[in-house]
Amino acid sequence: MKILGIDPGLRVTGFGILEKHGTRLKYVTSGVIRSGEGTLSERLKVIFTNISELVTLHRPHQAAIEKVFLNVNPKSTLLLGQARGVAMCALAVGGLPIFEYTALQLKKATVGHGQAQKIQVQEMVMRLLMLSDIPSVDAADALGVAICHAHSSDCLTALSGFSLTLAHKGLHMRRGRLIG
Repeated sequence: MKILGIDPGLRVTGFGILEKHGTRLKYVTSGVIRSGEGTLSERLKVIFTNISELVTLHRPHQAAIEKVFLNVNPKSTLLLGQARGVAMCALAVGGLPIFEYTALQLKKATVGHGQAQKIQVQEMVMRLLMLSDIPSVDAADALGVAICHAHSSDCLTALSGFSLTLAHKGLHMRRGRLIG
């Protein structure tokens, strides 16, 4: 299974692609998309176009994207949300199922605790994927999201299968309780 991880940003969007073979992860590529200094619509178009090209070129099976957190500045949060939305749209147009993870989840998956610093994430991503160099902050976060999904995907697949089994029996879960 090939996973495309995205760390959305209006100025710099990180991306990372991994292959999952059983429990082993293999690095494919990573980098950043720089949207430049144009108008908002021009910058969003750059993000959309580049992610669409990544999907076409590498043909990932699934995508994982970092969730937006609330900044002190509401305008920054809104702009980041627009960049994230365009990235998700490019992934959806490419036909990929999209999974979302918080920064806390990706830090736990890579470093082992949610309060990790950026440099710790970078170093652990380098070690986990046996890279020769430390990736940039944005690329490391994108790879971290992909790693987080790789570790979570088996559980999610099992849960979705369980959910389908329940649905066939006319049952479903609500707030952790079985409802008939």
